[in-house]
Amino acid sequence: MARHGGRGWYGRVFAAAIGVTTVAAVTSVWTAQAGPASGAQAGAGVSASPSPGSPGSAAAKVSVDIAHASDHGARGVNITVDDGPDPTWTPQVLKVLRENGVKATFCMVGTQAEAHPDLVKAVVADGHRLCDHTVSHDTGMDKKPEAYQSQQILDAERMITEASGGVRPVYYRAPGGAFTPYSRDLAASRGMRPLGWNVDTKDFEKPGSAAIVATVKREVGNGPTILFHDAGGDRSETVAALREILPWLKQQGYSFGFPVR
Repeated sequence: MARHGGRGWYGRVFAAAIGVTTVAAVTSVWTAQAGPASGAQAGAGVSASPSPGSPGSAAAKVSVDIAHASDHGARGVNITVDDGPDPTWTPQVLKVLRENGVKATFCMVGTQAEAHPDLVKAVVADGHRLCDHTVSHDTGMDKKPEAYQSQQILDAERMITEASGGVRPVYYRAPGGAFTPYSRDLAASRGMRPLGWNVDTKDFEKPGSAAIVATVKREVGNGPTILFHDAGGDRSETVAALREILPWLKQQGYSFGFPVR
């Protein structure tokens, strides 16, 4: 998986979060579970038992293997949306998903979730799933000490869970694919399946909505998990591309699911 480097927005996020990193020794032992005892995060295949990440659901260990497959099988696709929530772009992405009846996985940066809890709750209310994308989106975290990796993952888990009102993230996506054996095992022990991607739309480079759509059409045969972004800059091209690509995927016989857990 290619790394996403050179995005200045993340430098600002990292600077905002640097104070948090000084408490790594404390936060690495955080083990609180979701608080509310009622309600559930909606999604495909909801049953009488709590859906993954719903308030009150246990943080049972999941596989440490990086997930790429869809729970909808061979003709399933997973829409994943990274780096938010963002007050300008997340509502627009949610609107397009809602109009097309599509559920997605939102990989949230901890500081963004903490700053915009209303948007985290809106994502959950629409039946989407949450994913831990670390506190500060440090694409070099695989070169950092285990205590730092722990802080980035566990603090973000706490921030997202608190912002959502008790719904836990059920996936962990390392920034730029900077996984380590330690980070994968830690996330899996917290019930967060490490999450990769098959199609990188490169929408963060702002190549134009037509280029984003063309990338998905060309590469969806490589695998079901498609990577978009709803923060980190102007995402109008992403919104426009989603408006076109979601109906096209349906026309090709694809259904929309979640990454396997």
